[in-house]
Amino acid sequence: MELIIREYNLKLKHTFTISRESIDFQPSLIVELRNEGFSGFGEATSNPYYKTTVPVMMQDLEKIRTLIQNTTNETPEEFWAKIHPYLKHDMFALCALDMAYNDLYARQKGKKLYELWNYSTNSNPLTDYTIGIASIEKMVAKMQELPWPIYKIKLGTKEDIAIIKELRKHTNAIFRIDANCGWSVEETINNAVELKKLGVEFLEQPLKADNWEGHKEVFKHSVLPIIADESCIIEEDVSKCHSHFHGVNVKLVKCGGLTPGRRMIQEAKKLGLKTMVGCMTESTVGISAIAQLLPLLDYVDMDGGLLLAQDIATGVTIDFGKISYSKLNGTGVTLI
Repeated sequence: MELIIREYNLKLKHTFTISRESIDFQPSLIVELRNEGFSGFGEATSNPYYKTTVPVMMQDLEKIRTLIQNTTNETPEEFWAKIHPYLKHDMFALCALDMAYNDLYARQKGKKLYELWNYSTNSNPLTDYTIGIASIEKMVAKMQELPWPIYKIKLGTKEDIAIIKELRKHTNAIFRIDANCGWSVEETINNAVELKKLGVEFLEQPLKADNWEGHKEVFKHSVLPIIADESCIIEEDVSKCHSHFHGVNVKLVKCGGLTPGRRMIQEAKKLGLKTMVGCMTESTVGISAIAQLLPLLDYVDMDGGLLLAQDIATGVTIDFGKISYSKLNGTGVTLI
């Protein structure tokens, strides 16, 4: 099996701002695995909050190149278990590799990945479209640029309620709010009351990740469901979120790929938690991998490719929130 590593710097359509940073470019790592005439693709983006960079991911993969390339006929679960000890310090790199291996494995079996897993796509959820923090005028302009049935609004400012009141004047779409750890317990509980009146569906990660006492308090008193993101990174975190959150947002790059992501979603379901998968501004490579999990999900945030000025791949397509799969097997990705 041949390992090919590519580095990209994805230009965004607009400056993307959340409560802790602003970016115009998103560095991204693409992994390709080739075997017997087939190729599988995976992706992981860099993220300063999680102290991960593309050069470090590339170095970590190079260290185990021989181990990867000597792989033969292992299932994705077996491959992940073999590689995990070498990349447990770098789950982002593990994610890109795991995605690529799942994609390759399904293509070699002559199936789309969701078909290999025996998932029915009849009731897939719609994806939201993210509106980053900006002036109200710019946020309205972004909504008008792309009319959508569900918007995910980034908040964490001193004018959060005023922002949503103004945005609500311009659309009847469902709103989801992501404060990216930017609120206090009291703010969250109070804001939830006002935001529910404004057609907000749920709040995502309002408090700092490690504020478990605060999460418990919000869980008890919020009139809106609370979804964990920064508090739910790896498999062990799902059970911690039980009785502290109403649902979990599984990010494939944070947990190490599709293989552990599927296990996290199943664990969340067993615990009665709502299930969501979110993106980290990936191209259509990473987004097409997320799409394979749609049949398991209550909510999805897979708009990464839509936020780019220019994509680097084809695969799934999205129209007014609805995801259509590629005709190709695996995750259906082709690099442009």
